[in-house]
Amino acid sequence: MPDPDRPPSPAVDRALTILETLVAADAPMTLTALAQEAGVPLATCAAIAQTLEMRGYASRTVVGRSHFWRPTLKLSGLAAQLDRKVDLSSMTQPYLRDLVETTGMAAHVGVLEGALVIYVAKVGAPGIVQFNTYPGKTAPFNLTALGRAIAAHVPEAELATLLRRMVPGSGPNAGPATVARMRTLLAEVRDLGYSVEDEEEDAGIGCIAAPFFDAQGAVAGSIGVTGWVERVRGDSRAAVAAAVTAQARRLTELAAGSGG
Repeated sequence: MPDPDRPPSPAVDRALTILETLVAADAPMTLTALAQEAGVPLATCAAIAQTLEMRGYASRTVVGRSHFWRPTLKLSGLAAQLDRKVDLSSMTQPYLRDLVETTGMAAHVGVLEGALVIYVAKVGAPGIVQFNTYPGKTAPFNLTALGRAIAAHVPEAELATLLRRMVPGSGPNAGPATVARMRTLLAEVRDLGYSVEDEEEDAGIGCIAAPFFDAQGAVAGSIGVTGWVERVRGDSRAAVAAAVTAQARRLTELAAGSGG
């Protein structure tokens, strides 16, 4: 039987112990002091501290022959992302319900994490047929309306990184995952105010999404609907897009009013 008091991964346990020790310290720590306080061998502590530095979670100041280590604010960034997701999941429910009532389609809120869009909230469509979307689901940003709506408004440096991480779609209307094509699609999103995904990720399924922004004007996420592809084509598209962009404006106003 495994020892319930022994962590399954001692290496991860040591890394977390070192990180927690740095955060709890009142001042930057030498490597020797850090190893002693964390109860980790000096060589192991050095390797972990250097890895944390490479990943941006720790930094060091060199004074003579001594290296003083401290944590960075990257942890705060992770916490802020988590808080944002939790808040979005609860605060967007009324907007999603309104969108479902107006369009009859499943409604979602997404945020961008790396090159993936994460579905952080959902209200399902009425009826027996339900689509395979759920809070926590991830998908390549370039294959989803939610992802494109956000990517169209990220800073250029971030966009350049995203464009190097696209994946080809498997739907019948999936186009080539090229930088030129995606830049054209994202320019259309900015012009229209919303994005459309038409059988690029899955056959028979279409989506429309629009971005919303925080109090500083930065894109914070997107809200959209998913349904049978006929709803995002022809005469139906304008009405669905208008409903989606209306809710996106409401979310932007909410964020601006809350100051976050």
